[in-house]
Amino acid sequence: MTSQVRGVQLARLLGQWHALPGRRRSPDYAALAAAVRGLLADGRLPLGVRLPAERELADALRISRTTVTAAYRELRESGHLASRRGAGSWTMLPGTHRVASTGLWTPLDDRDMIDLGVAALSAPPQLAAAARAAAEDLPRYLGGAGYHPTGIIELREAVAHAYTERGLPTSPEQIMVTSGTQHALDLVLRLALSPGGGVLVESPTYPNALAALSARRARITTHGLATDGAGWDADLLLGSIRQARPKLAYLIPEFQNPTGHLMETGLRERLVGAAHAAGTDLVIDESFVDLPLDDTPLPPPVALFDRHSRVISIGGMSKPYWGGLRIGWVRASAPQVQRLAAARVGVDMASPVLDQLVAVHLLAEAPSIVAARRAQLTAQRDALVGALAERLPDWRVAVPRGGVTLWAELDGPISSALARAAEEIGVRLAPGPRFGLDGTLERFLRLPFTLPAADLVEAVGRLAAVRYDLDRTGRPQWREPSVIA
Repeated sequence: MTSQVRGVQLARLLGQWHALPGRRRSPDYAALAAAVRGLLADGRLPLGVRLPAERELADALRISRTTVTAAYRELRESGHLASRRGAGSWTMLPGTHRVASTGLWTPLDDRDMIDLGVAALSAPPQLAAAARAAAEDLPRYLGGAGYHPTGIIELREAVAHAYTERGLPTSPEQIMVTSGTQHALDLVLRLALSPGGGVLVESPTYPNALAALSARRARITTHGLATDGAGWDADLLLGSIRQARPKLAYLIPEFQNPTGHLMETGLRERLVGAAHAAGTDLVIDESFVDLPLDDTPLPPPVALFDRHSRVISIGGMSKPYWGGLRIGWVRASAPQVQRLAAARVGVDMASPVLDQLVAVHLLAEAPSIVAARRAQLTAQRDALVGALAERLPDWRVAVPRGGVTLWAELDGPISSALARAAEEIGVRLAPGPRFGLDGTLERFLRLPFTLPAADLVEAVGRLAAVRYDLDRTGRPQWREPSVIA
């Protein structure tokens, strides 16, 4: 059965959708259609959802029905909406679009696009040699069925060794290899969270984690992060766990995505204590743990303070190595790993053996690969920060000490509108609301520094031109945003 979005819900998602000022000001119906396409593009409005009736949306937006009718007609003409008399209108994907690596809908002819929606690096030069070496190792496994639900022993040993090197003694029996970090999270949720269970997350947080939680029909509560300083308010975070007593808390303590914050040691220890007292399991996403910059020392892993099997750590190869290598892992107690493996049989059986062998060879060269990645990211981060300071000085940016993203506070609640305008001049953005719930975070924008420095500087120049053009004929009269308490 097709799901439906109500008029008030779509109005909240659309936020400040009105046509923006400038030389290329478009009619309101075109701006409304563009805003709906923007929601589809960044994943906040799914495909196959029935939109509200024209009169209902007009009432919710306090505009004329004629404007909504014209917007729906334009969406049908662009291939983003299908309508049938008596059945309504529902969202769809034009034939000229595809699913990008981010999971967003993108045009097929976007080769000249500077894509700042993706926070991932291209493959390291060592990958091709690692793939050749893995192919030479493969015959050792060809005599078996090829199913290894917890992963091949060589890779589990390598991952366990990396944890031990970080000060957290780990055995291979505590590691389960998955098809990426997102897959690791999905499996943990299948095992540890019943539909409708309570989950605490940071705000902002990783969008695909929110999607996984929504798929489990989780009751999500948030802990707001400061844009600068420590990020986490210790009293508020621990108080939320004690009061809400969620079944799970999903946190990113190492260079949090998207803010780049690093959780200090004392809070990590108190967090585990509070979670144990509240009966809360902690799912700790360590996707960026290999990427400290500026010689930033890393606090000990959160799991180091765990004495009651309350901490499940997930990580993977995507950020320090390559997103196309779909290798992730879960670190938990040995009994939890066995339960995860049993749950996995109903999903995908096991990760590809060849990919795991490639990962083994890359991890053997981790010191040199990761050092080069850190140097590359440091240079690209500094180039992005410098370009923003020069071209968009009214934007506030806290320089992260690691990870791959900046979290910029804009000079107005324009994130989604800016993303729509930027798409027209060849820059793809992930607007702030994508990292939160209910359309908030319009004053923020995630900017990854994973592209070459020249591309980052060019992208900032284009964004500055768009921002300047929007203000050429005066500032728009924004509506007050809807606040969901």
